[in-house]
Amino acid sequence: MISENSKKKYDYAVSIVKILVKNGYTAYFAGGFVRDRILFKGQAEIGDIDIATNAKPETIAQLFTHTIGVGEQFGVMVVVMGSIPFEVATFRSDIGIADGRHPEKVVFTDAREDAKRRDFTINGMFFDPVEERVIDFVGGLEDLDNRVIRAIGEPQLRFNEDYLRMLRAIRFAARFDYSIDGATWDALVHDAAMISRISPERIFAEVDKMVTGKNPHVALQQLFDSGLLAVILPEVAALSGIEQPPEFHPEGDVFVHTKLCLEKMIENPDSVLAWSVLLHDIGKPPTMYIAADRVRFNNHDKVGAEMARDVLRRLKASNALIDAVGACVDNHMNFMNVTRMRLSTLKKFLSRPTLLQELDLHFADCMASHGGIDNYHFVKEKLNTMEIGVIKPPPFIGGKDLIALGLKPGPAFGEILDTVYDLQLEEKIPDKENAIAFVKSRWLEKH
Repeated sequence: MISENSKKKYDYAVSIVKILVKNGYTAYFAGGFVRDRILFKGQAEIGDIDIATNAKPETIAQLFTHTIGVGEQFGVMVVVMGSIPFEVATFRSDIGIADGRHPEKVVFTDAREDAKRRDFTINGMFFDPVEERVIDFVGGLEDLDNRVIRAIGEPQLRFNEDYLRMLRAIRFAARFDYSIDGATWDALVHDAAMISRISPERIFAEVDKMVTGKNPHVALQQLFDSGLLAVILPEVAALSGIEQPPEFHPEGDVFVHTKLCLEKMIENPDSVLAWSVLLHDIGKPPTMYIAADRVRFNNHDKVGAEMARDVLRRLKASNALIDAVGACVDNHMNFMNVTRMRLSTLKKFLSRPTLLQELDLHFADCMASHGGIDNYHFVKEKLNTMEIGVIKPPPFIGGKDLIALGLKPGPAFGEILDTVYDLQLEEKIPDKENAIAFVKSRWLEKH
């Protein structure tokens, strides 16, 4: 059953179509909504509903009370109904290629011609919500049946119109577990280097959908096979061929391991977890050396953390994501020590803001290699049995307490407070009174 919000969104979208039709225009639902309605038989939660029509932007502005012109030169308006925005676009043909993303100009046309300028057949169908019928000019229904991602018309022309479509082809293939049509794949491989013309922000958004969506391991392999990975994420492509000690990594090289990690990752991961899994071992190639006993990657976690931050900065990711992923990569090897940590160290470890993502990364890392998850269960048990007030209690004392004791503010304050807090976490100091007594006995006697 779909939610009431989805039903409401659908009803508003239908009302837009009905208003356009009532005034003598053709209007259909378009794009991904149509595909998903067919695939999931109308039972999936509804995302965006785009509407295509032969009404021009100025007409749309006249027919609806609340409109926003977001791309009127391309025939795109936003109509707001019930506080929900709907993109309403005029049927068009794109003429020429300006920059690998935008056409040189557009010509307003009919539904058939509009379908021909869209990216893939499964995304090029229309749906008439009044008559409840699918309008398919491009063979989308057949390709849905055959589970194929196929460019509409000439594949290379479709990619030249917007090179981001190469990433979208792989994302859709992985998401739906479809194959990519041979001619479409050949054009994608031929033009892979051209993805460098696309802005980092758009590349990040597309890859983020891949790694947080279904079958991210399939997407990673296709990115590698197509040559796209070497352009957008050369640090990840470089993992291929980096052999690992078989006693710890019987699965194979670092690229195979990373791919398996993505496969073993929990479903519906957030971006922090997904990017941490993807990038957790990128520090191995630059730290690899062969010792007398085996291949080693000393400090690959520390090196990899800074590399991960650099990758995400290059892709214009948010500072919050950069910091969180860097922390996860930096700490992913610390799980091997959890059973041997002092109580204060363990509590600090458990109170880390990214611990849950780090824990899920650790699980995927283990399941993709040796399979031992004892430390995973140890941490889970501690989290289940220790209350947050025990793991991260408020400090018994602060700087004001030290000043009240007559100590002068300075660098030593941090050392004193850290020492006292560690003892508090170790449960060796039970309360504020004892904390102050400890400070007096250790520091005030020196003054």
